[in-house]
Amino acid sequence: MTTDKERWLSPLAAAGSFPDLPLVSGVELAAIEAGVRYQGRKDVMLARLAPGSTIAGVYTQSATRAWPVEDCVAKTGLPPEGGAAILVNSGNANAFTGHHGLKAVRAISAAVSRTLGIPETRVFIASTGVIGEPLPHERITEKIGELAERLSPCGLKEAAEAIMTTDTYPKGAGTTVSVAGQEIRIAGIAKGAGMIAPDMATMLVFIFTDARVAQPLLQEMLCDLTGPTFNSITVDGDTSTSDTLILAATGQSAAPEITSNTDPAAQAFRKALHGVMLDLAHQVVRDGEGATKFVEIRVRGAANTADARKVAMAIANSPLVKTAFAGEDPNWGRIVMAVGKSGARADRDRLSIRFGDILVAENGWVAPGYNEATAAAYMKNPELKVTVDLGLGGGESTVWTCDFTQRYVAINADYRS
Repeated sequence: MTTDKERWLSPLAAAGSFPDLPLVSGVELAAIEAGVRYQGRKDVMLARLAPGSTIAGVYTQSATRAWPVEDCVAKTGLPPEGGAAILVNSGNANAFTGHHGLKAVRAISAAVSRTLGIPETRVFIASTGVIGEPLPHERITEKIGELAERLSPCGLKEAAEAIMTTDTYPKGAGTTVSVAGQEIRIAGIAKGAGMIAPDMATMLVFIFTDARVAQPLLQEMLCDLTGPTFNSITVDGDTSTSDTLILAATGQSAAPEITSNTDPAAQAFRKALHGVMLDLAHQVVRDGEGATKFVEIRVRGAANTADARKVAMAIANSPLVKTAFAGEDPNWGRIVMAVGKSGARADRDRLSIRFGDILVAENGWVAPGYNEATAAAYMKNPELKVTVDLGLGGGESTVWTCDFTQRYVAINADYRS
């Protein structure tokens, strides 16, 4: 029987169906129903990458990270010998599962290696879902042959669907950029709705490009772009045990190889990659569990960038601030509270706050022209902007978050039941 939770679609979801993404040469994907935890839906995806593909990755900094993350960390940066593969399951995170978890990772890697004829060191695995329950890996390994038969360059949408947990829609983004008269294609998928406060990358994200980029440079680009994208979002302040961001470059584009960050080709590619990463990061926030508001928090005038980020994240993660957003209450006092608790340098009498274009507070007091009814009307919008100026220096930071609603509580109160 379909539950209300399963039928619900985030009101912040992008209009229309899954985006029409560019086909990345050297990438084939497939998805299948393996019954890892869910019934009647695809829950395992497989991607096969062309020989010579380079892999970059950024992973959770959680001290209790899952076995698949440990395995990916060990393999990222190894020489691109032969092809490569990525296998992802939803429904079970294979985290806090003792020796069984390592056994499951090794069994899946070996099965993919045998089936696709690639080294086990080139098989990357990610898992998402319930923590602390053994992964029934046999349900996955017995489906790998069928997955291999289904591999197709057109499999991105099904792959995005297979990695969902409490997500209400599959997330995808892509673009094409011209370099030296030749096209480079970028396409990515993501999952994530809860346990979102990344400390590296986010949830599960897989981005594919046909650019030719050596692994060290690809890794440097990915790390640089993670900060202003996936590391600048939060749904509930909780960092997952399984956060995995993998960027794979197949080298199949006719565009010249990108060899230096100072190369104009590299700058064009970085800009395009940043756009795809930011799009996916925003989609994760828009699908935050129970979310009805997409909120941009911009902090400026901080003593330095680090302080600006502290303040922005303190506001974005405050349950009191987030419930005020849900209730469409312009409670600027809660913003003041969050600034004060952030640990950043602040001066009450230099602080100013805006909701959208509305000046709410300045100089340590409510703004003289502030009108509560106008602010309350603004808070009814599905997309909100909060700007805080600390009046102390040139530090700036922007993060994105969502509200806390009763639906968030309902989803997480019975997640395992």
